[in-house]
Amino acid sequence: MVNAKVERTKVRGVSCCSPPPVSLADHTSVTEAVALLKAAKAPLVIIGKGAAYGRAEAVLREFVETSGLLFLPTPMGKGVVPDDHPNCVSAARSRFNPNVKIIQVDLCAEEMGNNVRPAAALLGDIKAVVSQLVALIKKDGWKYPSNTEWWSMLREKAAANTKISKALALRATPQMNYYTVFHHISELLPHDCIIVSEGANTMDVGRTMLNNSLPRHRLDAGTFGTMGVGLGFAVAAAAVERSREKGRRVVCVEGDSAFGFSGMEVETMCRYNLPVVIIVVNNNGIYSGVDAETWKEMAKLGDLTSVAPPVSLLPEARYDEVMTAFGGRGFLVRTVEELRSALQTSLSDWENPSLLNVLIDPSSDRKQQEFPWLTRSNL
Repeated sequence: MVNAKVERTKVRGVSCCSPPPVSLADHTSVTEAVALLKAAKAPLVIIGKGAAYGRAEAVLREFVETSGLLFLPTPMGKGVVPDDHPNCVSAARSRFNPNVKIIQVDLCAEEMGNNVRPAAALLGDIKAVVSQLVALIKKDGWKYPSNTEWWSMLREKAAANTKISKALALRATPQMNYYTVFHHISELLPHDCIIVSEGANTMDVGRTMLNNSLPRHRLDAGTFGTMGVGLGFAVAAAAVERSREKGRRVVCVEGDSAFGFSGMEVETMCRYNLPVVIIVVNNNGIYSGVDAETWKEMAKLGDLTSVAPPVSLLPEARYDEVMTAFGGRGFLVRTVEELRSALQTSLSDWENPSLLNVLIDPSSDRKQQEFPWLTRSNL
């Protein structure tokens, strides 16, 4: 640890490394890619987190609007093109067609065909490559028609799914469900807040209901669903935002099981007065849990280690008191009114971290899907 002072005149500055060269894709490959798009009956653009990392939001939006193509973002690709863009069809996502032709854009040659062999491989910087695509599409004067059966089908599917989610959110029940919680959270979150999301159902439902309008404003468990990273991400994001002239709010939405992986990071937040707002969506388990009465009845049957479901957690655990133990603000939430009040109070406090322990129906689940693998858990 350096613990000394030196005269400023004796400090030698070191220049930053030059940025890496920007590489274009092979022109023949770009031409092949555009030909594939023109011939496609059901084209779809998938925007990944590499596009966010490559800061390609402006050119990708131009590409989507110039080509008229529909798109859906991967979880951390959300916001590169806003989720509320008319060409976004993420609400209609369903089973992947294994017979589609893939056009892959990537900076790393090793990643080409790593998942599915592409029909066209565009190796290069994402901004530069998409600029090539835009230039060629403009030159040809091509645009995907908006009156196709594909467009109509996806519009109808997206509208139907949105209607179902809203009905679930507004359903009057004694206990809240995931959709109710996220519906009211989405109404109150600032437009430019950093959303950190982690969990099982919490992350999956939250991805569909918490919109992102700006790139690099969502952090989650990533490609491999690595649990335990959420609170660390939130600490880092809050530290960066505090260094800005006008910082943005950091909101960390956790499932109760996900919170358990790194919950003691609330001490770090309190130690450094990082005003992170943590929302724990507490269903007493991993995917699903049991209520307090059922837990008591199970305890009468014998040793809970052999009687209780392995995915169940202690009912109504007081995660809010973990935060208050370190000096932060904790809220126990059971109703919509309590949720809205606690979240508004927390968002208005720029000095202290807060934790909302939101108790929901332990049997709450994602809406049923046409394909059961989207709703079943492989436990």
